[in-house]
Amino acid sequence: MGRVGACADSAAMESFFALLQKNVLDRKRWTTQQELRLAIVTWIEKTYHRKRRQRRLGRLTPIEFERMTTGLKAA
Repeated sequence: MGRVGACADSAAMESFFALLQKNVLDRKRWTTQQELRLAIVTWIEKTYHRKRRQRRLGRLTPIEFERMTTGLKAA
């Protein structure tokens, strides 16, 4: 983290929370906290992590990386 007030510090988290709010929180009215917690975890694990390009994977999504490495092992 950089200095206080440096806008780039929180840009990644603000982007994440904006996506979370648009894709989970604003979709419906949640009846219980547990139901919301499950929806958030499900969204992160099934959607966000699988579709987000990751630097350590060579800017591939986890699914693309897995297909590429599995294809190489099978050949």
